[in-house]
Amino acid sequence: MRTGSNETVSSHFLGSVVYVEKGLYTVSLRPSLLVIDGQQRLTTMSRLLEALARRVGNTEPLDGFSAVKIRNHYLQNSLESGDRRYKLILSKADRDSFISILEKQPKPKKPSQRIFRNFQFFVNKLEKEEDLTPVCRGLAKLLIVDIALDRERDNPQLIFESLNSTGKELSQADLIRNYVLMGLEPDLQTDLYQRYWQSMEKEFGQEEYVDHFDRFMRHYLTVKTGRIPEICEVYDEFKRHAGVAAKTTEELMELVADIRNYARYYCVMAFGQEPDPDLRRTLAPLRELKVDVPYPLLMELYEDYQQGMLKKEEFQEIIGYIESYVFRRAVCSIPTNSMNKTFATFARQVDKTAYLESVKAQFLLLPSYRRFPRDEEFKRELKTRDLYHFRNRTYWLRRMENYGRKEPVPVDEYTIEHIMPQNEELSYWWQNALGPHWREIQQKWLHTLGNLTLTGYNSEYGDRSFPEKRDTEGGFAESPLRLNRGLARLETWGEEQIGRRADALASKAVEVWPIPELSDGVLETYRALPKERGYSIQDHPYIAAGGPMESLFLRLRREILALDTIVSEEFLKLYVAYKAETNFVDVVPQAGQLRLSLNMPFSEINDPRNLCINVAGKGRWGNGEVEVKLRNEDEIPYVLGLIRQSLERQMGND
Repeated sequence: MRTGSNETVSSHFLGSVVYVEKGLYTVSLRPSLLVIDGQQRLTTMSRLLEALARRVGNTEPLDGFSAVKIRNHYLQNSLESGDRRYKLILSKADRDSFISILEKQPKPKKPSQRIFRNFQFFVNKLEKEEDLTPVCRGLAKLLIVDIALDRERDNPQLIFESLNSTGKELSQADLIRNYVLMGLEPDLQTDLYQRYWQSMEKEFGQEEYVDHFDRFMRHYLTVKTGRIPEICEVYDEFKRHAGVAAKTTEELMELVADIRNYARYYCVMAFGQEPDPDLRRTLAPLRELKVDVPYPLLMELYEDYQQGMLKKEEFQEIIGYIESYVFRRAVCSIPTNSMNKTFATFARQVDKTAYLESVKAQFLLLPSYRRFPRDEEFKRELKTRDLYHFRNRTYWLRRMENYGRKEPVPVDEYTIEHIMPQNEELSYWWQNALGPHWREIQQKWLHTLGNLTLTGYNSEYGDRSFPEKRDTEGGFAESPLRLNRGLARLETWGEEQIGRRADALASKAVEVWPIPELSDGVLETYRALPKERGYSIQDHPYIAAGGPMESLFLRLRREILALDTIVSEEFLKLYVAYKAETNFVDVVPQAGQLRLSLNMPFSEINDPRNLCINVAGKGRWGNGEVEVKLRNEDEIPYVLGLIRQSLERQMGND
């Protein structure tokens, strides 16, 4: 509109349209061209032109802009049929919707919402314009750069990446799809897209495809490579993986078929598409927990289930342990640090000849901050935790109420009830029931397990006394909910009753969220045996018995190993490595000091005394950019604080 309304503006540059030519051709016989950049501009402009054609009707506000001329010049080849009838053909997901607009047909059964929303946007805009001349003049002034590529000489993908290196970023899904398809001949492109990629797009759904496909591909690459790429680096990691796994066209087809299979597993679990009702019920709580980190393990399990390596009952039991592991850790306030690393490598430790037993052993042997909380820890934290403000409060209430039920209760139809009210100014009855320290009792137990339940009569209960809540119509005495069992037999409600109910519910919770069980003898067979070391302390004379740094090293060694049970020690030829996930500090013994390498960026170290040195790129023994020297035992407490930063950074890297 700005361009068409301004006589001094001769043109408006719209950008480039890049396409791949098949070869030489004549004007009378033009083959279809594959557009690799400019698809959105062409599609948007075509919808604007169709909206304009409908608006101008039999008029011609500007030469060349009658409805017939617009359609024949820009939208259709009137003498052709089939796909050749249209100037622009979209990909399968949008094709039918776009054609229905051009042909004024009803929407297809599964319409492309964005196609229609954009078209309607232009229809609405044009309806408000009394004078269409500026619109037509503005369209006539648009210019593009026409770039034709030769399939035999040009690399469409590299050109595509360069053209899109600025501006709004393309999704990782778009980049991966184009990487797979662009290097292929047109017929093979069509075959691969229709057989594999199109079905993936349909299963994900148009609106969710971009976001969920990127996340799925991150999980897929984690399964295949053992590395967890950043979500914004999924495309780069895929290119590295494909460069190794798909060097030929046949291998590329196998790779895409494998991606398609894993995408099906992901959609089945993430979107509730599992056809088996038993599995669907088992998987539902994981979606409600809203955690993505188990998907690398879940997809591997599903693959083995599909291949017959894992029985359905075993698969369901393992899914239950995954759910319990995630929920118990959340209740016990164990940081989520390293959970995705736990699930990323979990399957590689499983002995698939004894699948279920091996999975149980792996869960039970997870150390320290990766641990599967035992029953006593779980019950203790569950009873005292503020569960009302818990992120998954509807989830845990539903699971508690419906555990073992064949006819689940629709918990969403109920609200959470505080048996002891939330009102800071409790009534005389409540003050008397709780005793002289009623404020402290209310503050301590208000939002905890023992005082929370479900009801459909929340507004009727209000701040009433316990007997009134119990005996009123629809009160606890008449409640069909299992969570309210036992309340009808109580005469009063106070700290003692809250504690007893919490004990009972916590005991039930360890059944709802079980931990695997194995005998000590079986578990012992799965414990990792100490690795044979190629080197020992004797290979380092400065810290060996009688060495000048022996005492200092032994004291430091003791403190480092005490930081966490996950920490392990390994003597190498040139230094001693201390590891959690990987090395977090390396100790290089020297005649008059211990030189420590901290495996973290120098910019992140908090070093008030300025003892650390930036050794990035200097080729020192050890890992990391931070070097600090330790000369006497008085420096150990401060240096240990620096070492702890490296360990905590590694443990919190997720």
